Amino acid sequence: MMALTLHLQQAGLFQLPHRSTMARWMRAALEGRDGEFTVRFVLEDEGRELNRQYRRKDYATNVLTFDYTREPVVTADIVICPAVLERQAKEQEKPFRDHLAHLLVHGVLHARGYDHLNDEEAEEMESKETEILTGLGFPNPYSDRIGMVHD
Repeated sequence: MMALTLHLQQAGLFQLPHRSTMARWMRAALEGRDGEFTVRFVLEDEGRELNRQYRRKDYATNVLTFDYTREPVVTADIVICPAVLERQAKEQEKPFRDHLAHLLVHGVLHARGYDHLNDEEAEEMESKETEILTGLGFPNPYSDRIGMVHD
């Protein structure tokens, strides 16, 4: 079971996939666990403010995950800045949709407890992301090492 709330008001300029498509991607990252997520799409100003407030980094980042519980249900808020996502997708020469799928999977994995604070953790998380995304029919997001999720 997965409950998903999407706040799309700030994403009007971007062509987002249907809610059920994004939920399918996120469900794949849950790997059979139950989850409750709110996904908010924000403008760069809000993304920058949230990143500054919670990570002490003064720029708008692509994705932020605020995880609350992991058992018995994975619960989290995931914040995505579509303008940053679009810019990165162009730089990496990949479709917006592919990068969005990657960020949603990445956010769910953070909510499940995965991280990338050191090389060992990063390798484990990237391997899991690649497994999930290729299982969904997407290319390996790290095949050219340009696909790093976080700035």
